Amino acid sequence: MREMGQTPLFRLLGDAPDLDEALVARGYIAKDPTTVYVLPIEQLTDKDIPPVTAFSIWEPLAIMNEVWETDGVGQARRDVMARAACKTAVLSRWNEKPGGVAFAAVHGKICMVHAVVVLAHQRRQGVAQWMMRRAAFWGQAQGATHMAVLCVDDNESANALYRALGFAAMGGYHYRKHPD
Repeated sequence: MREMGQTPLFRLLGDAPDLDEALVARGYIAKDPTTVYVLPIEQLTDKDIPPVTAFSIWEPLAIMNEVWETDGVGQARRDVMARAACKTAVLSRWNEKPGGVAFAAVHGKICMVHAVVVLAHQRRQGVAQWMMRRAAFWGQAQGATHMAVLCVDDNESANALYRALGFAAMGGYHYRKHPD
């Protein structure tokens, strides 16, 4: 990594305690502990979505890219999204304005949701719940039986939302980054 001009960074699952300890001993610091959540998809397809609340759209509209940019979801990450074979984006409207965006992709029987962003002035009003439900309906139509989402542990409100929707923690990971 150093030869490529990169700061050394390692992703660690819970099954590598010896490597984790060795990296700590060499001064690597923890970065972005993340929880993996999963639930049966029908748990989010039990309620109808109110009209004009959340839409599945691909290609993302300009406003969707602007919302992602507000949360640091830049072009490189959106390029990765675009490479998924079975994908959609979700646009939410709330209070007659854009509410938030999310990305979903299906692989096998799993609908994976990423890049969930709710605009600051639209938070704590149910916007994320409706986006997750829209992603679930879309994923189910693609043959998915389960939904998954990743959430950094520091994001207390998002973790609370996923638990409230019925997601169960199924694992996690963290990174170790060299401080140089």
